[in-house]
Amino acid sequence: MNRSQSTNDVYPTAIRLAVLNSSASLLSEYGLLRDALDRKATEFQDIVKVGRTQLQDAVPMTVGDEFAAFAATLSDNIGRVRQTRDALRETNLGGTAIGNGISAPQGYRELVVKKLSEASGYDFYSAENLFGATYDQGALVLFSSALKSVAVKLSKISSDLRLLSSGPRAGLGELNLSAMQAGSSIMPGKVNPVIPEVVNQVCFAVIGNDLTVTLAAEAGELQLNAMEPVLLHRLLDSINLLENALRTRCIDGITVDRDRCQALFDGSLVLATELAGHVGYDLASAVAHQAKREGIGLMDAIKCNPNISRDDLPALTGQRTDRVA
Repeated sequence: MNRSQSTNDVYPTAIRLAVLNSSASLLSEYGLLRDALDRKATEFQDIVKVGRTQLQDAVPMTVGDEFAAFAATLSDNIGRVRQTRDALRETNLGGTAIGNGISAPQGYRELVVKKLSEASGYDFYSAENLFGATYDQGALVLFSSALKSVAVKLSKISSDLRLLSSGPRAGLGELNLSAMQAGSSIMPGKVNPVIPEVVNQVCFAVIGNDLTVTLAAEAGELQLNAMEPVLLHRLLDSINLLENALRTRCIDGITVDRDRCQALFDGSLVLATELAGHVGYDLASAVAHQAKREGIGLMDAIKCNPNISRDDLPALTGQRTDRVA
């Protein structure tokens, strides 16, 4: 039964096979999540809104731009997961106890890797240095790091969804999230963003798992790493947590409050940046300060300023200049 084998080459290979199998559906699910975000980007592309930096009004954008950015950053991270996952096909199988192949006959390593590839459907290949591959868990650390990167981006998206749906009357209120449950036992009508909140917590757990994986990989001593069980446990937990996050119960049901986006846009000063390119920074700044001081819209301040004619104005956001007499 154990001829030509050692726990020290079979178990690490089994870890990689388990991660490869478990992560296949994760990649598929995140491809669907990216596609869902892309669909929302297309659906919302014509809805103008206020773009914000450091929570302050900045420049114009569309709701579609925001969702397209979500999709693009997630897609980049999916690519990193796929790339680091491919590296898990490297195996120390045939190295036996410490990598020198003791007790394994000549030709065994090549044959067993070939048979494993045929049985699993993955194109496994032998590590160049079996001594190093027996104790080194670098490929799993990189894979875990890629999962952490997905978690960081996913948590950021979730936080943005919570912020953009805040209100509905006294917050930003630009997005409407599907109601999953009553938000309060004492506040009628209150609906909480429970799915993004759960996803935030899932992502925090994945980020913590990555630290455990890192420490387990670092704790290998001399020719072997005996900390592989917790490393595998945390990796499989991260995969399972991430696979069940966000898409069907959140993204698919998002709608936009167009009137709210328009009202916030009309009441903001975000067109001042584009205006500066046509009338100069000082004049645009003066107009913006006037609008802020008097509590009026930027277009109204432009209309009141004798130093700006209609000919000076660009098509700030398509139809916006038709509001200037």
